Amino acid sequence: QEDLHFPINIGLAGPAKLQTMIKYAILCGVGPSLRVLEKRAKDLTQLILPYTPRKLIEDIVLYKKINKNSNINHLHFFPLGGITNTTTFLNQIKNNANF
Repeated sequence: QEDLHFPINIGLAGPAKLQTMIKYAILCGVGPSLRVLEKRAKDLTQLILPYTPRKLIEDIVLYKKINKNSNINHLHFFPLGGITNTTTFLNQIKNNANF
């Protein structure tokens, strides 16, 4: 068996309101996204706050630090909540974290 080595680019939704995430999930016909939103909706405090991929980004960064030979190459962000919101969010975590 040969090992396959190729770069992996991960696509993540940028920060967005819950309603926006639901709208895109319905438009795209993405069932798994709706299931994630349903789980999140169980915690009412989460309904008020916009979704952000912060925890997922932190987990990916930690994984890359531990696994130096990881094929994870780049993160790509889908600006579902708007380009300005996504870039503001990314600048905030870049300035406030040890990435």
